[in-house]
Amino acid sequence: MAEKPHINLITSGHVDHGKSTLIGRMLFDSGALEEQELRKLKDKAKEMKKETFEFAFVMDNLKEERERGVTIDLMYKPIVTKKYYYTIIDCPGHKDFIKNMITGASQADAAILVVSAKDGIQEQTKEHLYLEKVLGINQLIIAVNKMDAVNYDEAKFNKVKEDVGKLLTQLGYPLDKIPFVPVSAYVGDNVAKKSDKMSWYKGATLLETLDTAITPPEKPVDKPLRLPVQDVYNISGVGCVPVGRVETGVIKPGDKVVFMPSGSSAEIKSVEMHHKQLEKAEPGDNVGFNIKGAGKGDIRKGDVVGLATNPPTVAKEFTAEIIVLEHPTVVTKGYTPVFHIGTAHVACQITELVKKINPKDGSTIAENPDTLKSGDAAIIKVVPSQPVSIETNKDMPEMAKFAIRDMGKTIAAGRCIELVKADK
Repeated sequence: MAEKPHINLITSGHVDHGKSTLIGRMLFDSGALEEQELRKLKDKAKEMKKETFEFAFVMDNLKEERERGVTIDLMYKPIVTKKYYYTIIDCPGHKDFIKNMITGASQADAAILVVSAKDGIQEQTKEHLYLEKVLGINQLIIAVNKMDAVNYDEAKFNKVKEDVGKLLTQLGYPLDKIPFVPVSAYVGDNVAKKSDKMSWYKGATLLETLDTAITPPEKPVDKPLRLPVQDVYNISGVGCVPVGRVETGVIKPGDKVVFMPSGSSAEIKSVEMHHKQLEKAEPGDNVGFNIKGAGKGDIRKGDVVGLATNPPTVAKEFTAEIIVLEHPTVVTKGYTPVFHIGTAHVACQITELVKKINPKDGSTIAENPDTLKSGDAAIIKVVPSQPVSIETNKDMPEMAKFAIRDMGKTIAAGRCIELVKADK
């Protein structure tokens, strides 16, 4: 049987709106989670006096496994539908969400936004949607959860649909392309099985909707190789093994590569994923690769691998479009937070606030504003404190995105639109 197309799916939404429970339910109802596995979780949930949490524990158990696992073996739970093979990435806390979305193991191709029918839009609902928009996730499904808690009331569903719809329109999402599915993750209504409690809803279940509303991404194999280094291991008897996820292009044994901005060069001896040697790795593959010619001290996390014939771009300054998600005061010229670009974390100074823009259509609201506050979108100029590898959004959107963090929070997300190359 031919392999089904693979899609990375992220679940987002406010903290108590039932994301983990929804995923647990999807896994169980799609057969990815065995009955006895669920029974164990039920007992564990009872023991901890959290009777309705057994589904959520599925993901939390995985989280422990994930924290123990090595980067090369990033394994999340798969869900297989009639058409596709999904990797579900649950982002419980906001910090995790950002790390996963921007510097973490995955670039989501699509997102399920979970909104509780009981509570409607909350702060994180907005924040996650903003991020999804800035990061170029254009395929969304809205799961209106906890319908059981509002007695399956159609008016409650319609209210959430209207409010979220307004937010989507503001951000420039096409409403006619985004399905809303009323579900109860805990009871199992409309997740994999059609509910008999909402005869007013004529649409498909959530799992069916995944197959109709989402299409697999094109793999950018024709673009130059770009692979941000996530970690570098020294393995005895093997040597230096960098690991990371291929963003664009193809990497294979025999390739002569460079690591930028550190400038080291090496030859690829072998490439492996999940302990299997590969003839080549393509975008989306998390791989480890053995190299000849550079040692552990020569390369570091945050470097980007490219072919020697087409090295990754290193910028000494760049212009970016950003959305300020949350900032306790305001962003001003001269501000120097940490930019998370690929796997690099670099302090960068915002040297100019060029203009404030409308996030929907990019039109100018104000030239050279003095400050930016939460919710503002803007064009800014940035000077990194040390050289960093980044590409422009038009050449390589996969390598143009970043998050800006300060005080333990993600305060903005954005993408590079122009850059000045560092001198060789």
